[in-house]
Amino acid sequence: MSLKTFFTYGEKVPGYEVPVLNEREARAAAGLLFIGAFIGLTNGVMLQTAVFSEYFIAFFTLDFLIRVIQPRYSPSLLLGRFFVSNQTPEYVGAIQKRFAWGLGLIIALPMFWYLVIDFQPNPLKVLVCLICMALLFFESAFSICLGCKIYGWFKKQDPKYCPGGVCEMHIKEPIQRFSPAQTVIVLLTVFTIFYGGYSYFTKLEDRTVFVKKMKKLMLSQEQLEQLEYEKSLKEFESEDDDDF
Repeated sequence: MSLKTFFTYGEKVPGYEVPVLNEREARAAAGLLFIGAFIGLTNGVMLQTAVFSEYFIAFFTLDFLIRVIQPRYSPSLLLGRFFVSNQTPEYVGAIQKRFAWGLGLIIALPMFWYLVIDFQPNPLKVLVCLICMALLFFESAFSICLGCKIYGWFKKQDPKYCPGGVCEMHIKEPIQRFSPAQTVIVLLTVFTIFYGGYSYFTKLEDRTVFVKKMKKLMLSQEQLEQLEYEKSLKEFESEDDDDF
């Protein structure tokens, strides 16, 4: 393989005007990386250890560095290819995917420094990890490539062959539109999800650091003091029962 071939980004496929990549591989890889990030998060919350996260972030950073240079050799994309090898390829423009992965690498580098090289975790750095997880989830579940859309903002013309054809599609089909009743259902569903999450975290017992921090974020100082009072009252009643 010549040096020129090595640095040729994307694949030339008949019928496509620009070099392309297989979006199915990218979505599968995003799903695999999301699983790794989720395992790291649950290990940190439940077991109070960051060992898995340190190894995962190191792998994540290296993987995205390889993607930006030459995606043919990205470990996660190759694993994704294995799982979707029997599916018809969905070709997308390589240039906007490279831009999106470049943004991912920009996110990964500070995480690698502060959570692997110089371990200094704090809520802001954890939030960056959660944002990264959200981007992976949206790409794997909904084929939404936010970086591809950002790339389009810098171009005078929309890039070609975006995931799901979002760059080319300007008019939605009737089946893609929401009726008033469907809009109400979606809004109620979103409200229920957020309210359920709020109720869940605020009513959990303070058994982990994560739950304590979530309560501090969601509750006012008065509510926190009330919860602390109720907790102390229960402990006092429990001690009285033990005396009898």
